[in-house]
Amino acid sequence: MEERTIVSLDYAIKYMLRDKANFGILNGFLSELLGRKVTVDAILESESNKADPAEKTNRVDLKARIDGGEIAVFEIQFLREVDFFGRVLYGVSRAVVEQVAASKQYDIKKVYSINVAYYDLGAHREYLFTGKFDGFRGIHFEEEQISFSQAPVSGNGPKTDIHPEYYLILPNKFDEQLRGRFDEWVYVLKNSAVRPDFTAEGIKEASVKLDLLKMTAVERRTYEKYLENRSSLDCAIYTAKMDGIAEGRAEGKAEGIAEGKAEGIAEVARALKAKGMDAAAIAGVTGLTADEVLKL
Repeated sequence: MEERTIVSLDYAIKYMLRDKANFGILNGFLSELLGRKVTVDAILESESNKADPAEKTNRVDLKARIDGGEIAVFEIQFLREVDFFGRVLYGVSRAVVEQVAASKQYDIKKVYSINVAYYDLGAHREYLFTGKFDGFRGIHFEEEQISFSQAPVSGNGPKTDIHPEYYLILPNKFDEQLRGRFDEWVYVLKNSAVRPDFTAEGIKEASVKLDLLKMTAVERRTYEKYLENRSSLDCAIYTAKMDGIAEGRAEGKAEGIAEGKAEGIAEVARALKAKGMDAAAIAGVTGLTADEVLKL
């Protein structure tokens, strides 16, 4: 069997995986990423809840509540933006603050930040990163630590880790060597395709429910329009970037010439000053003011 082409996962997250009937795909993705069984029970309000396929955007986001009240925040971005990590931090911070606003207590549930970037962030070979703050370490006695966890606000349950956990996925860096089950999902993120030998949780369901060939003619046109808009935006931003680089080079060249001329005039003025010519005379020769000559 050949691999099956499916809709891009960003499109699925934006328009299809918000349907409870398709939560199994998100469950599988998160279960393989986090290394434990995960069940999504609700999609929460997020910035990109707009259901307009014609909307031109270079990013997609999604916020889901999973079992135990934990929050998974997805951020997918296609073009480099200087505020990428700022957006990541904002999304996590907002997910934390909204929990407090809803409960009136600091009963914070863990937030998982899942970020997919389709551009170079400085990685050389790695395509999957994770990071978290796991506690306080002593400055003078490094072996002493205080973990960042809390007991439930009500009840006597065990303490739980509440600090956000971050994941960064760079599909374009993926060399397609499968080193673990989640790599099958990275393959999907990179190629919008499912191989017949894939066994990661949720991936078979994705191959069926997101099958491009099973879309109606109207659904296919909508999807193609989405890809066209995304590609158009990519080209527009790339063109603007190239224009900016060209303009910057031209301005830099002009500034360099001006700086070179100014330095040459200053050298002449210094030489004349060394020969004993007075400042007024040097100013008349070089075009500098007498004060500028005296400062040399």
